[in-house]
Amino acid sequence: MYKKKTGITGIIITIIILIALVFLSNMNIENLSYIENAFSSFVMPIQNGLTYLKNKISGNNAFFADINNLKQENEQLKSKNTQLEENLRELEIVKSENATLKEFLSLTEQYPDYTTKPAYIINKDISNYTSIFVINLGEKDGIKPNMTVISEKGLVGYVIATTQNTAKVQTIIDTATIVSATISTSRDTLLCKGTLEDKQTLIATNIPTQANLIQGDKLETSGMGGIFPKGILIGTISSVQNTKNITDRYAKITPAVDFNKIETVLVITQANK
Repeated sequence: MYKKKTGITGIIITIIILIALVFLSNMNIENLSYIENAFSSFVMPIQNGLTYLKNKISGNNAFFADINNLKQENEQLKSKNTQLEENLRELEIVKSENATLKEFLSLTEQYPDYTTKPAYIINKDISNYTSIFVINLGEKDGIKPNMTVISEKGLVGYVIATTQNTAKVQTIIDTATIVSATISTSRDTLLCKGTLEDKQTLIATNIPTQANLIQGDKLETSGMGGIFPKGILIGTISSVQNTKNITDRYAKITPAVDFNKIETVLVITQANK
């Protein structure tokens, strides 16, 4: 009988405590009296104990432990990901360097009649009036003014000035550059030069009256003029512009080299024949 009463008393006390907790949780802390604060301090350990017991029973403790483990694993994965990204960047650099070496080798094999030196373009100055590149070779590398500069696609230009470590290259799309060219089909000779209107187009002038220009014909250096060796591809005839006077007709030429994307070149230092 005594145990039964004690059990009922415990239940009643628990109900009163829970009701008090609900009542106090709905009040602003500023409005609590000293006695209410004291009561809250007494009750809070009990509430925390019940919460702990609930979490223990429902497995919440394991859940929070799993969260901590996941955080640690996430940090480890982030660290590994950073390392993988660094390794990937290093691999891309190596691949780029290998691609450049292969390009240089291809260039050298493509022009066996010339002694050449490979170079990187380190600066570009392209405007309406000029088109000049700076390469990473200079006087210490044997580079001199008027040496021809080529790429895998064709003619780039020629050296106009040097320092110990660099050289300036005036490209064929520069308005000051004039190249003596030969039409691949008819072998007629004409002159090519850059234009102010379009930096990706050359203009062919001084066309012989008997010359038959056909769209798609290729132009290569004639070897005349004292700078450019013979037989280097310049570009392709994209259109022929006829005029009232046949001596004034001209043609538009698309350069073989894409001067916006070019990065590596060869400087011809000597002809082998």
